[in-house]
Amino acid sequence: MTVIGIDAHKNWHTLVAVDEVGKRIDVLTVEARAAGHQKIMAWLEQFDGVCIAVEDCRHLTRRLEADLLGTGHKVVRVHTRLMAGMRRSGREHGKSDPIDAEAVARVALREDDLPTAELPGPAREIKLLSDHRRSLVARRTAMQSKVRWFLHEIDPDLQIPSRALRRYHLLDELIARLYEHTGAVAEIARDLLEDIRSLTRRINEIESRLTKLVRADHPRLLEVPGLGVLGAATIIGETAGVRRFKSKDAFARFNGTAPIPVWSGNKVRVRLSRGGNRRINTALHMAAVTQLRLGAEGTAYFDKLIASGKTRTEALRLLRPRISDRVFAAMRADETRAVLDATSPPPPAAPQSPIAALQTAA
Repeated sequence: MTVIGIDAHKNWHTLVAVDEVGKRIDVLTVEARAAGHQKIMAWLEQFDGVCIAVEDCRHLTRRLEADLLGTGHKVVRVHTRLMAGMRRSGREHGKSDPIDAEAVARVALREDDLPTAELPGPAREIKLLSDHRRSLVARRTAMQSKVRWFLHEIDPDLQIPSRALRRYHLLDELIARLYEHTGAVAEIARDLLEDIRSLTRRINEIESRLTKLVRADHPRLLEVPGLGVLGAATIIGETAGVRRFKSKDAFARFNGTAPIPVWSGNKVRVRLSRGGNRRINTALHMAAVTQLRLGAEGTAYFDKLIASGKTRTEALRLLRPRISDRVFAAMRADETRAVLDATSPPPPAAPQSPIAALQTAA
């Protein structure tokens, strides 16, 4: 088998082919354009049993991955950390695009169960919308903080409740009141409030779209207690397909809820993982907090930990892995259902009555 390692950049892609023992066979550098991708497809035809490995930087390789998958090639992703370790252990010192591409290929030879690239599906749309909503919320929050100072300068007695500057009726009322004042401060505050109203409308529209997408494709995930649509959308987008994880423990390591072993000898000790995907970790933490607030299924386990002497922080940390396992099982069930729906034949059409058949023929 020939393994092709790819080091991707914005303007250039470098490919290195290695054999089954990791010996370099050939090198190719092409422009990161459609014409360069066509050269890659022609270059790959000389090899039999090709497996292609790319450095996991999807903002640079997404179009290339789609072209490779469209021609029937298998593509796996190599984490940058693994590639860097392989490069340091190589015989050729230094850092260059061919060295990096060869390191990617050798990691693919050594490691099993690497994440497999897939064509973009609903999960990518959910991630794009979720990320876009997050950026809009951050922009709105900055505007809300700024406009509060202007409103306080205009009227110190004006009381605005916390998190109220996203209600349409309050925004309209404030805009109307600012028309009664003159000066640059009132003008800027009015512009900010109008921008906040526009952003709020767009944020609500995106939330509605996310709700429809998540409920249609991931109903089991929404059944996890404490997990709402926005938290589920974050997990779906950041996971990018739960089938690429071989077990719930691998998924827990990915999201940072699995403890890290730090022991030597007979006493087994672990410490908190500070790594992993922090967005998924935050969504799981919010689900845990919501379960405790609503008295859901995690409350009994949390109370048991508190009774055994754990602090609230420690108990929450121990509750998160349980929710991670529940999320993993729910996402597996949703993806299995989606595969079955895609492969099952359509239901047979209902038999038509003789009268309806005559009417159709007429």
